[in-house]
Amino acid sequence: MAEARQAADFPPWLPSDGAQARLGCSMLQEIYLCSLRSWRRNLGRFWVRSTAGWGGQHHYLRGVVAAAVFASCLWGALIFTLHVALRLLLSYHGWLLESHGTMSSPTKTWLALVRIFSGRHPMLFSYQRSLPRQPVPSVQDTVCKYLESVRPVLSDEDFDWTAGMAQEFLKLQASLLQWYLWLKSWWASNYVTDWWEEFVYLRSRNSLMVNSNYYLMDFLYVTPTPLQAARAGNAVHALLLYRHRLTRQEIPPTMLMGMRPLCSAQYEKIFNTTRVPGLEKDSLCHLPDSRHVAVFHRGRFFRVGTHSPNGLLSPRALEQQFQRILDDPSPAYPHEEHLAALTAAPRGMWAQVRELVKARAAAALEAVEGAAFFVSLDSEPGGLTREDPAVSLDAYAHRLLAGHGHDRWYDKSFTLIVFSNGKLGLSMEHSWADCPISGHMWEFTLATECFHLGYSADGHCKGQPDPTLPWPERLQWDLPNQVYPSISLALRGAKTLAGNIDCHVFPFSHFGKSFIKHCHFSSDSFIQVALQLAYFRDRGHFCLTYESAMTRLFLEGRTETVRSCTKEACNFVKAMEDKEKTASQCLTLFRMAVDKHQTLLKAAMTGQGIDRHLFALYIVSQFLHLQSPFLAQVHSEQWKLSTSQIPVQQAHLFDVHNYPDYVSSGGGFGPADDDGYGVSYIFMGDDTVTFHIASKKSSTKTDSHRLGQHIEDALLDVAALFQARQHLKHRFGRAGEECLRYRQGFPSRKTAPTASTDL
Repeated sequence: MAEARQAADFPPWLPSDGAQARLGCSMLQEIYLCSLRSWRRNLGRFWVRSTAGWGGQHHYLRGVVAAAVFASCLWGALIFTLHVALRLLLSYHGWLLESHGTMSSPTKTWLALVRIFSGRHPMLFSYQRSLPRQPVPSVQDTVCKYLESVRPVLSDEDFDWTAGMAQEFLKLQASLLQWYLWLKSWWASNYVTDWWEEFVYLRSRNSLMVNSNYYLMDFLYVTPTPLQAARAGNAVHALLLYRHRLTRQEIPPTMLMGMRPLCSAQYEKIFNTTRVPGLEKDSLCHLPDSRHVAVFHRGRFFRVGTHSPNGLLSPRALEQQFQRILDDPSPAYPHEEHLAALTAAPRGMWAQVRELVKARAAAALEAVEGAAFFVSLDSEPGGLTREDPAVSLDAYAHRLLAGHGHDRWYDKSFTLIVFSNGKLGLSMEHSWADCPISGHMWEFTLATECFHLGYSADGHCKGQPDPTLPWPERLQWDLPNQVYPSISLALRGAKTLAGNIDCHVFPFSHFGKSFIKHCHFSSDSFIQVALQLAYFRDRGHFCLTYESAMTRLFLEGRTETVRSCTKEACNFVKAMEDKEKTASQCLTLFRMAVDKHQTLLKAAMTGQGIDRHLFALYIVSQFLHLQSPFLAQVHSEQWKLSTSQIPVQQAHLFDVHNYPDYVSSGGGFGPADDDGYGVSYIFMGDDTVTFHIASKKSSTKTDSHRLGQHIEDALLDVAALFQARQHLKHRFGRAGEECLRYRQGFPSRKTAPTASTDL
C-alpha cells in the first residue's frame, strides 16, 4: 500500500558493496550446487557401502531393497511430472483475459485439468513448487507502454524529449541490460522480488513511520466489548490461532476468482519477525517460533507469555495478564517511555543507537524483537464516536498510522493496537509482505474473536481466570547516557512527522459494489476512473497515478504498478468538465476508460507491467556502472496520486447481509509525495465504499477533506450517467457532508451472531 513512496525514494546509486552483492549471488549458487553434489555423493556412497557388505546370503534382501528404491524413484518421477504439468497449466492466463462472466471451452478444459492435478485438499504451500516464474517482458514493449503512460501528463516538448531518450536507450543499452535480466530470471525464483525488497525497502534510510508503514482498522460501527483487556485477550488469542493454522498449513491457498492459486510465500514472515536496522541496509530477522508478546502501556514494556505447559493460554487468561498490566501503578523508567521513538527515526541513526541499547539492555531488546508481535495498550479511546463522527474517525486513522511517535515498535512485523474503549487496529511494517497478506490475517482475527470466541454478558472473555499464572515480566532498560539525546531527537522528529500528516476517512454509502456490478463494470476500474475525475477537480491537472496490483500468480511475486492516468481516462474527465458534452458521450468515454484500465490491470497481473521491469533494468545498469538518462528519468518520477484497493478475501467469515456492520473498514497509508495524496478504499458489503485519504499538512496544494468531497461528487456524477442519480439521492439522502449512518451516529442494526460455522 505504502510502497509508492518507497519506490520513488530508493537511492539512485548502489552502495560500495555492490560487488559483494554480486559475489553473494555467486556464492549462493555455488553453495546450492555443492549441496546437491554432496547429497548425490553421500547417497551413492551409502548405496555402495550397503550393498558391498552383503554376501550371497542376502541376495533376496538386496532384491527387496532394489525394488523399494525403484518404486521410490518411480514415485518421485511421477510427483515431479505432476509438478511440471501443473506448472505448465498455471502458466496459462487466457482465462484472465476473457470477458467478465464468460468462459471459453479452452478455459473450461484448463480449469478441469488444474483441479485434477491440484488434488482434492491442497494446503497453504501445496502449489509453491508448481507456480511459474515471473516472465521478463520485452524491453521494446515496456518502453512503448511507458511512453503511452506518460503522454497524458507531459507537454509536447517534454514528451518528445522523453521519447528521444527512450529511443537512445533502446539502441545503446537495452539489449545488454535485458540479457542480464533474462539470465537472472533463470537463476532466481523471481527476477525482481529480491531486488525490490532490498533496494526499495531494506536499503531505505527514511523513517518507517508514515513513509513505509500502513494501518488496518477495526469494525467501523461495532465494538464487541468496551473492556480493553478483554478485547486484547480475544484478539491476541485469535492471532495466535491463526499462527497455529499457518504453521500447520491449514490455511487454504488463496485462489484468484476461485480458479487460480496465488503464491503463499509472503505468509511465512507474518509472525516472529523484526526488521533490524543497519547502517546501510536493514535485515529481516525471522524466528521459527515465539511464545510471548511484547506489550507497551504508559511508557512501560512487558513480556507476556502466551503458552502454558498445556498449550496456548485461553482468552480469559490472556485478559487477566493484560488487566494486570493495566492495573500496574509503577512508573516508566527514565527515557523508557520514549524509547520506541527510535524505531521511527532514520534507519542509520537507529542502527547506531541500537548497538548501545543492545550492549546494556540485551535481554529487554531481545524480548521485544523476539516477540510474536508487539501489543500497544493505549490509554486513549479510539474509533468512531456519536458526538463527532467525522473528527473522531480521522483521529482514529491518525492514531493507527502515527500514534504519538513513541508508542509503536515500528520494526516489528505488526503492532496490535488496543484502545482504552476496546477498539482495535493494526500498524503494519511493509517490507516483509503486502497488504493482502496482513488483510487475510486481520479478517480471520476479527471474525474469530467476535463470532467464534465471543464475550460473556459482562464483556469479559469467556472462561475463568488462572490465578496460578506468573505476573507479566516488566522489562528492564539499563540505558547508557549516550542514548538519551538520541531518544529526544528521535521523538522530536517523530512528532513532527506525525503532526504533518492529514488523515481523512469517510464511508461513501450512496452506492457500492452491487450498483457498479449492475452497470456491468469492474468495481476497481470504476473507482479508479472516478478518482481521476476527483483529482482533476482538486488540482486542475492530471498526474501520474500509482495503483498497486499483485503479481502473486507467479512464484514469490509481490506487486506491480498500474498507471491509472490513461489517455482514455483523461478524455473522459475532459468530457465531464465540458458542458457541451452529453451524458451519452461521457458514458461512452467512461466505458473506454474502464476497458483501458482493465487491460492495464490484467497486463500487470500477468507479468507484462511497466514499472517493475524498468526498476530491474535500472538496478542492472547500476551494477554495471552504465549511465542511462532514460532510466534515471523514470526513477525520478513522482507519484502525486498513490492508490490501492484493500480486497475482502474471506467473505464467508462475515454475514454481510444480516450483520452488515461486522466487516473491517479497511486501512490507509501516507502519501507517496510531499505534495500528493495516498488513497485507499475497501468495498464494505454491497452498498458502501470506505475511503482513506492522507496528505501532508505542510503542502499548500493538497487537502485530504477537499479531495474526499471531490471523490464523493465524482462518484455521484458518474452514477448520474446511468440515469441513477435521482434514485441514489432519494434512497440515501445526501443532506450534509457525511454519509447516511456515518452522519446519524452509526446505530448498530443487529447484534453479532453467537457463533460462525465457517471458523
